[in-house]
Amino acid sequence: MALRKQDRGQRDGAADRMTFGPGETIDLGTVPTAPPPRGLPPGGERGARERLDRGAKALKKYQDVQMAHGTYGLVVLFEGMDASGKDEAIADALAHLDPRGCEFKHFKTMTAKEAKHDFLWRAAVTMPARGQIGIFNRSYYEQVMGERVHPERLDEQDLPPEAKGDDVWERRCAQINDFERYLTENGIHVLKFFLHVSKEEQRQRLLERIAAPETAWQFSKADIKNRALWDEYRAAFGQAMTLTNTALAPWHVIPADRPWTARAAVAAVIAERLGSFHDGYPEPTEDEAKELEEAREALESDAL
Repeated sequence: MALRKQDRGQRDGAADRMTFGPGETIDLGTVPTAPPPRGLPPGGERGARERLDRGAKALKKYQDVQMAHGTYGLVVLFEGMDASGKDEAIADALAHLDPRGCEFKHFKTMTAKEAKHDFLWRAAVTMPARGQIGIFNRSYYEQVMGERVHPERLDEQDLPPEAKGDDVWERRCAQINDFERYLTENGIHVLKFFLHVSKEEQRQRLLERIAAPETAWQFSKADIKNRALWDEYRAAFGQAMTLTNTALAPWHVIPADRPWTARAAVAAVIAERLGSFHDGYPEPTEDEAKELEEAREALESDAL
């Protein structure tokens, strides 16, 4: 298991996030849910909030360059246990993004229409265009994670025999790898986060959610039912990530027991990927430069 820290993150004191080599087994039971002491920012939570703010503002700059070029798209997807902080990471790490350049999808239980299509259909139709960022709260990975814990959901989809079988999860993971390679080769990159919390931290967060009026409405009895299947979910997540952790689209496992540190790490990873697309704004072509000069001269001559 490799623990890596990227250069841009090092300069800003980014918390460690765990990545794994292709083919390496991802056993979440052995992965820490809190960053090591050397990964903590100076100043504790305040330092993490400051680093998050810097990362979020850097994202805005890189997104603007991305939109100007219109060459690459980016899918940012979040997976994790209930109460792992997906909503908050999206809200805080991506707070400064220009909504004109974003598309958001919350993957909930399949609708009747979605269930009649192949399992990647609802993801394919919501992919961002080049120059855009797609933000997925949960994702098509639910069909190899959640459904693996609840295989009875397959029976609700009227699947043909060849789409089922004992090896359905391995085949679906291979299809996801093909899908993500196809996207990347067509300019749509995929960035995958798993927010990793401990069972005790989840318990505390669910209690806080129930106690506060502003969050109690978000509580679902399914949270308790799924918590009872903690080991099964953790195993399904690890197995799916192991099979879909590729060089083109690796998983970033974010220790998420300390939420502000986790959100800062998320912002740093996304900024790093966006910043890798282009060195700066596109240079105008000769014709565009001529049009700009003509517009400048016209405006200057029209001065009152």
